[in-house]
Amino acid sequence: MFLFFMKTALFYRKLDNNKVQCQLCPHECILDAGKLGICGVRRNVTGTLVNETYERIAAIHYDPIEKKPLYHFYPGSLILSVGGIGCNLSCSFCQNCDLSQADVDSYNWFRHYSVEDVINMAYDQPDNIGISFTYNEPTIHFEYMFEISREAKARGLKTTMVSNGFINPEPLKQLLRYMDAFNIDLKAFQDDFYKKQTKSSLDPVLNTLKTIREYRKHLEITNLVIPTLNDDPEVFREMVSWIHKELGENTVLHLSRYFPHHKMTIPSTPASTLEKFYKIAKEKLHFVYLGNVAGSDGQQTHCPECGKVLISRLGYNTTLEGISQAGKCKGCGAFIENMVL
Repeated sequence: MFLFFMKTALFYRKLDNNKVQCQLCPHECILDAGKLGICGVRRNVTGTLVNETYERIAAIHYDPIEKKPLYHFYPGSLILSVGGIGCNLSCSFCQNCDLSQADVDSYNWFRHYSVEDVINMAYDQPDNIGISFTYNEPTIHFEYMFEISREAKARGLKTTMVSNGFINPEPLKQLLRYMDAFNIDLKAFQDDFYKKQTKSSLDPVLNTLKTIREYRKHLEITNLVIPTLNDDPEVFREMVSWIHKELGENTVLHLSRYFPHHKMTIPSTPASTLEKFYKIAKEKLHFVYLGNVAGSDGQQTHCPECGKVLISRLGYNTTLEGISQAGKCKGCGAFIENMVL
């Protein structure tokens, strides 16, 4: 336990007998003294809830923003990407379990970066547009992320986060003050899936998506399609219909191919399943993309009006070829909604 890396947590309440209840996410863990929450980073220290990963990170890199994935937020840009360890979900299929399923008692490779260190690094790369909180679940490091984001916004940097969306409404609203863009994982559209495969629930994630939209922040969604678990076409249609109704037809949806990892041994998703779901989603949504499918046209951005290729992508090489800096299609002149250039 390193006292100098502790930060008194926001969003908790004290209980009798030195217990505390965290109120950051819907788990609302009740912790005896000395115990960690489900997330693996927030601990009850003698009756005070603390974040034990304050200014401690596991990964920091300049990434193409498409890697988040964010396809409609400054496409082709670099963004400084910062991540830690831990997660408040326990996904059996986690694609990044080395970081997400670790906790502060088991992980030994932290690096110390102060808030100012992260801000300075964001400025070290001239082409960098800002800071992205990613790799593991960023909301569990709320205090650190909040302070970095607040300072970043004060200095004109862009801020983004990649999250599972499992956060309580009040912390989310505080975070929305200093966050420009989100990619939220919508892992399935059945609560039973969330309970069995992630040890969480669906409704809080849907509420997060609606709140982000209400606050008019840039939003993209990722759905990892897993054979036999969340690949029912009719349930997927329900999900797409919900996105269309609650979030709008211009909401960006990324369909990502699953590969066996962590505790999951189901074979990888057939490309044909992704292509089928792509067609279903395009019936209601203008901007749908395929991830981890080699040779697919599903990475290109097309004009919803005339079909012209606006942005072409090959891996993480991005070319703005059919869209003007004013956000209009060079073919038909249509203004492209939900695109930040």
